[in-house]
Amino acid sequence: MFRLTQQVKETRIRRETGAPLHKAGHIRVQKDISELDTPPSMHVSFPDPDDIMNFNVALSPEEGYYHSGTFHFTVSVPDDYPHKPPKVKCSTLVYHPNIDLDGNVCLNILRQDWKPVLSLSSLLYGLQLLFLEPNPDDPLNKDAANLLKRDSHAFQRNVAASVRGGYVAGTYFPSARRR
Repeated sequence: MFRLTQQVKETRIRRETGAPLHKAGHIRVQKDISELDTPPSMHVSFPDPDDIMNFNVALSPEEGYYHSGTFHFTVSVPDDYPHKPPKVKCSTLVYHPNIDLDGNVCLNILRQDWKPVLSLSSLLYGLQLLFLEPNPDDPLNKDAANLLKRDSHAFQRNVAASVRGGYVAGTYFPSARRR
């Protein structure tokens, strides 16, 4: 009922003023973006400058297993943000315990631990943390997680092979090296 009332009110105001209204999620995203303070290892871009609800992130970890690569993500923020978390996909094929081969990302704040007080900065730092400290206890890629638990040196070799471009466990990974 509230949503219907809100839609009627927005339609009436739009008609009276002729101005487009932004939903609360859009306003919150504007605020979050204005407060972003990304580290040098991260770049945020907007393919369509008029659409701040969809953007890209390029992450180039400065240390850890993935330090020689650059990893790209698409972020789609729902209209009911911050009550619902953004949707994130990794568009770089990567050998990672918390990212599957379809680009799905397993990050607790994108699921059960999301709270409206979290921001886009929280999301970006969460992605950065995934590359600094992969979590084998909450995997999407179980083979990578098991190898990380069992043999971190073999895991490191697989990550290096996937980042430079090559086959790992029967899957071809295009190069993700920094350019």
